[in-house]
Amino acid sequence: MATLARLQARSSTVGNQYYFRNSVVDPFRIKENDAAVKIQSWFRGCQVRAYVRHLNRIVTIIQKWWRSFLGRKQYQVTVQVAYYTMMMNLYNAMAVRIQRRWRGYRVRKYLFNYYYLKEYLRVVSETNDAIRKALEEFAEMKEREEKKANLEREEKKRDYQARKMHYLLSTKQIPGIYNSPFRKEPDPWELQLQKAKPLTHRRPKVKQKDSTSLNDWLACTSARSFPRSEILPPINRKQCQGPFRDITEVLEQRYKPLEPTLWVAEPIDELKLAREELRREEWLRNVNDNMFLPFSSYHKNEKYIPSMHLSSKYCPISHKEQFRSENPKKWICDKDFQTVLPSFELFSKYGKLYSKAGQIV
Repeated sequence: MATLARLQARSSTVGNQYYFRNSVVDPFRIKENDAAVKIQSWFRGCQVRAYVRHLNRIVTIIQKWWRSFLGRKQYQVTVQVAYYTMMMNLYNAMAVRIQRRWRGYRVRKYLFNYYYLKEYLRVVSETNDAIRKALEEFAEMKEREEKKANLEREEKKRDYQARKMHYLLSTKQIPGIYNSPFRKEPDPWELQLQKAKPLTHRRPKVKQKDSTSLNDWLACTSARSFPRSEILPPINRKQCQGPFRDITEVLEQRYKPLEPTLWVAEPIDELKLAREELRREEWLRNVNDNMFLPFSSYHKNEKYIPSMHLSSKYCPISHKEQFRSENPKKWICDKDFQTVLPSFELFSKYGKLYSKAGQIV
């Protein structure tokens, strides 16, 4: 009981001391808590920053590998494009060279062949000279014929005049006006009158009356048996009453011209004729009927057919051998040239090969 009494007496003192001590310890507790929070925050910050640095290093490595992969792939594509471009330029240059050679050969042989044109112009000039000479001879002949015709016409006119004036011819008793006794020689007209015959006037023929016999009447062969009547003028009469059409409209419908249909107007073989005409025009435009295949051996065993210029009636060209001359001694091999693939086939072929190589790498 004494102990309980002592504890009750000291209870107020213990409570005050407890509150006093707690009040003194609270600032230190708060300071320690702040210090612990700061330490934890610093440690967690270091930990997060280290993790972020780790993630940055990993991301940088991934980006480096990915960008190196993209760069290598882009470089491969650039190399392929450059290779294809170089090959296309090479093939285009080869095609241009082939075209240049072929066009030069064609122009020299068919269009601007100097020696052929010179020979052609020489023959044309000779032909023109011959034609001009023939025309001059023809003109001279025509002139001579015209002069001869004029002389004959004048001779006929003088003969006719002499026949008309034949009554002026001199006789033994009375000399004519053209045979004067005071002239040494008679006038030329006197000689012309002596050669000419007197002009006699023809009696006009009397038309006999048309006499038809009974047999002609019975056989109906005479024009008077059934005389032809002229076309009478139309009768001006009034138009009939009722639903009747005009006479001119009826006659136009009765005597209208034939209008055939398209099926009847056009021939049956029109398409065939049009194709033949088109084929004929294409044949006229072509220089050579055979297809030009310089890189194939299809026409190797065929005989060469000369062109139109070489097969003409003029003399052949002396220098034609230089266009198709062959020297077997200079041949490297006996094989034919390889055919050149088109550009798109080359591109597709090499593109597939390089795409497969890229997949393998």
